[in-house]
Amino acid sequence: METKRLFFALWPDHRQRDRLRDVITPVAKTVEGRIVDRRNWHVTLVFIGTFPANRVPYLLEKAGEIEVQPFRLNFDRLEFWPRPKVASLVASTVPPELQELVDSLNAIIADLGIRPEDRNYRPHITVVRHARTFQTERLAQRAMTEWSGFELVESVSGPHGVTYHPLKQ
Repeated sequence: METKRLFFALWPDHRQRDRLRDVITPVAKTVEGRIVDRRNWHVTLVFIGTFPANRVPYLLEKAGEIEVQPFRLNFDRLEFWPRPKVASLVASTVPPELQELVDSLNAIIADLGIRPEDRNYRPHITVVRHARTFQTERLAQRAMTEWSGFELVESVSGPHGVTYHPLKQ
């Protein structure tokens, strides 16, 4: 059976990527490690993992039933996360509309027999992998982003690392 490695995410458009670049590029350069390509920037909502390819249309259909209330995210900190050894741009507060979206997506995967992650949701964008330890820093220039939708994204491993591809119905 063919499978795909999937997750739901906020997927920035070109304008959002440009706005994020103005904040991420200067701070990422201060961290020792491998800077994440801007085409891979995203905010993971719910990680699904390995999923049967033939069930993707059903997953897209169920996700399409969710009505997203628009919200803003204010990325205001750069944090080191020791277990994955990454530097992440983090929004210190979770808007209620975003938490509602995450809860709705978790309900969909739970109905499919996939156990949602058991932890508080923390919106972030990974900006450096294999990062060296550093102290959390509040950003002088913050990145404010606006959202009204989300994507189902496939993670594809290749010879040059992982790339992410939003899936369309």
